[in-house]
Amino acid sequence: MRIVILSRGSHLYSTQSLIEAGRGRGHEILVVDLTQLTFIIEDGESKIMYNDRPLLGIDAVIPRIGSSVTQLGASVIRQLELVGMYSLLKSSALLNSRDKLRCMQKLASENIAVPKTIWLGNHYDIRRAVDELGGLPVIVKVLEGTHGNGVLLLNDDKTLISLLNLFHKSGEKVIMQEFIEEAKGADFRAFVVGDKVVAAMKRQASPGEFRSNLHRGASATPLQLTDEEEELAVRASRALNLEVSGVDILRSAKGPLIMEINASPGLEGIETSTGIDIAFQIMLHLEQQFNRQKNYSTTSPLE
Repeated sequence: MRIVILSRGSHLYSTQSLIEAGRGRGHEILVVDLTQLTFIIEDGESKIMYNDRPLLGIDAVIPRIGSSVTQLGASVIRQLELVGMYSLLKSSALLNSRDKLRCMQKLASENIAVPKTIWLGNHYDIRRAVDELGGLPVIVKVLEGTHGNGVLLLNDDKTLISLLNLFHKSGEKVIMQEFIEEAKGADFRAFVVGDKVVAAMKRQASPGEFRSNLHRGASATPLQLTDEEEELAVRASRALNLEVSGVDILRSAKGPLIMEINASPGLEGIETSTGIDIAFQIMLHLEQQFNRQKNYSTTSPLE
């Protein structure tokens, strides 16, 4: 197969891991910076140009879309879909997972347990919202953000009200969530490929920090999820129509809760902590999905 990896840099760990796995499977791998693509759209025909040449002969695409280029990434994937390329990540799935409110809405509609969440309109009573969440402290999150950016733990009425007013005035949309104190600064990343969890790790926040992101100094150790947690992670990934995802789970007094889903999860932390070659698992799944789609498209419904 001739596979494109959409990535801002071939030097990145996740990109390198996928390159090695793909070449190890005998595939031709091309790394393409999505910001360097050009679309030509006209009646009955669309083209994608890269380095002033048509991007042709591509069997499949693995998008690695950073949060800073989410909208652009979705547009690129949509264009790839329009010209008939198979993408491991759908444009709608990327947008649904990146928007934290939309993600919670999708999960809740499938009866998948999530932390209690409130989206605040401009005139919502903030103190009433805090009471709805069980009191202070509460978590405040901007709708788009990764690595713990835009996630705040607030334990003071006045600071909370001032901050939310500031967000509203600047046009920044936020959600509030209950704080799961019993999690003790830990969450669990389940890496889902297709319909199974291929690896999992525990992420423990560093002392004095409530966010368990590895970019913020959290530690990572391999973990065996319970059957309930594995099933929950797969259901959550499926609810957002993701083929590959990083599903973050909190253990609460109410049971496991889905905190967040990452559509372009990094490989470095979980591969190094678990010793599992996740890029290889992604390549196997890509081959299966591509062949399934190819067979479907070449088979008449009457045959």
